[in-house]
Amino acid sequence: MLKIGIIAGSTRPGRKAAVIANWVHDLVKSRSDAAFEVVDIEHYKLPLLDEPMPPLMRNYTKDHTRAWSAKIDSLDAFIFVTPEYNHATSAALKNAIDFLFHEWNDKAAGFVGYGGFGGIRAVENLRLVMGELKVADVRAQVALSIRTDFENFTSFKPHEQHQKTLHTMVDEVIAWGGALQTVRQAR
Repeated sequence: MLKIGIIAGSTRPGRKAAVIANWVHDLVKSRSDAAFEVVDIEHYKLPLLDEPMPPLMRNYTKDHTRAWSAKIDSLDAFIFVTPEYNHATSAALKNAIDFLFHEWNDKAAGFVGYGGFGGIRAVENLRLVMGELKVADVRAQVALSIRTDFENFTSFKPHEQHQKTLHTMVDEVIAWGGALQTVRQAR
């Protein structure tokens, strides 16, 4: 069975990523075609990239990097929950991604973006990064608006239409994740 990590991609105080990641998990955890878990980058306490060697070398010297590596390596696919900050993903998520290389390779990813315009530009930013990491990102994505999916910009109250989009995206992630599992096994 595929293991899919729902990555809460912000560490900012007052962030919405953890709430949204838990919403995603609640909607998909009963599916029988994959196992899902929330992976909150806040729990890994990754400093600004502090490894002396490039991640391509996979010669990690820090315990936090080794723990992060083991978690990402254990997963077959990802759902990134990303805020949009200044037309891009969060610096914390980009930093967490940049700590590793091989652990991301030949896996699938989907996206749940949130922000003033649904996090669309943050997701587009992540799609560029995924290509470099040899991650196949799926077309379907969830775009949550801070204006319409959050009551008073704070309480998460997603429109019910997002559930269908989420399941479509998850279907695509599972299909690609399964196909890429064979690529990883052939390596």
